[in-house]
Amino acid sequence: MAEQKRDYYEVLGVDRNADEAAIKKAYRVLAKKYHPDANPGDKEAEKKFKEASEAYAVLSDAEKRRQYDQFGHAAFDGGAGGAGGFDFSNMDMGDIFGDIFGDFFGGGSRSRRANNGPMKGANLRASVRISFEEAVFGCEKEIEMVLKDECATCHGTGAKPGTSKETCPKCGGKGKVVYSQQSLFGMVQNVQTCPECNGSGQIIKEKCPTCRGNGYTSSKKKIQVSIPAGIDNGQSVRIREKGEPGINGGPRGDLLVEVIVSSHPIFQRQDMNIYSTAPISFAQAALGGEVRINTVDGDVVYEVKPGTQTDTKIRLKGKGVPSLRNKAIRGDHYVTLVVQVPTGLNEAAKEALRAFDEETGQTLKQQTSGAAKTKKKGFKDKIKEAFDEI
Repeated sequence: MAEQKRDYYEVLGVDRNADEAAIKKAYRVLAKKYHPDANPGDKEAEKKFKEASEAYAVLSDAEKRRQYDQFGHAAFDGGAGGAGGFDFSNMDMGDIFGDIFGDFFGGGSRSRRANNGPMKGANLRASVRISFEEAVFGCEKEIEMVLKDECATCHGTGAKPGTSKETCPKCGGKGKVVYSQQSLFGMVQNVQTCPECNGSGQIIKEKCPTCRGNGYTSSKKKIQVSIPAGIDNGQSVRIREKGEPGINGGPRGDLLVEVIVSSHPIFQRQDMNIYSTAPISFAQAALGGEVRINTVDGDVVYEVKPGTQTDTKIRLKGKGVPSLRNKAIRGDHYVTLVVQVPTGLNEAAKEALRAFDEETGQTLKQQTSGAAKTKKKGFKDKIKEAFDEI
């Protein structure tokens, strides 16, 4: 008993009201998935490919689809009043494959003409290294590149002066050649780039002696690169029309210069903000006072509060990196204050620290008991003087 066929709409996975575009899209997906070339030796894939191709052959044809919608599979079996006699095994699937598999087989069945119109040249890439400060404030850099220019002898044609390009005899100027390929369902036409003219549709019999038929000459050139303020590591600067020359009168491509930002010994960057650490002395942390902090704008004076603890973070507003879009807008600079524990103390400093420890210890005891205590007169001055001698 013959195996019962599945509904064609079910095979393609589309609704019965699906339009032609939806049917074609569904078949494209299935055909690529189950095509024998993609599944060599897989009988199940081959079966599904044939099933999908049969469904598409019917549903993509308006008349056959009408008959199928009315009579079902019987429309092609000779029963139920159908047309009958529709033999899928003898179908020529070339037109179907040519339309569907243009990209699968490397080209469709329709002939394509060579693109002889103006085309923009390819982009070139280069890199430049700058300092941390140069990335923050912007700078000018000069790089050296090997660039192509139109050959002065042949003016870009590639042909010897007095001669010209000729129509490619292999493709007839189309830039493409058509090959026939035998498949399970008949002949398939495969369109490929012409190997003789590389798709241009033209050949040069007598090449220019200067550029040897390339149409271009190469030379080293120095190019100025304007690095905008706020650029970050890995970002690129685009320089218009400094890439490869265009084709058939098209514009040059662009030059993309990647910026590599050197690390900084003090500063670190995250987006538009800058981060760093600043050491302060034990006396400055305890007593407060002015400290100098390094920024990309130079040193700034900051007033440290008395009793500042180590790892305290402060914010210097507007001392970060400018925005690439508006250099008047800047990020912030965040500084972590690190208290330096003194080393190499002289005797006077040691004595002052002992007095300090004793003083703070007494203060803590009396605070616990709730008793009031008056600090010794001139104690802070004594501490400060001792540390100034270190």
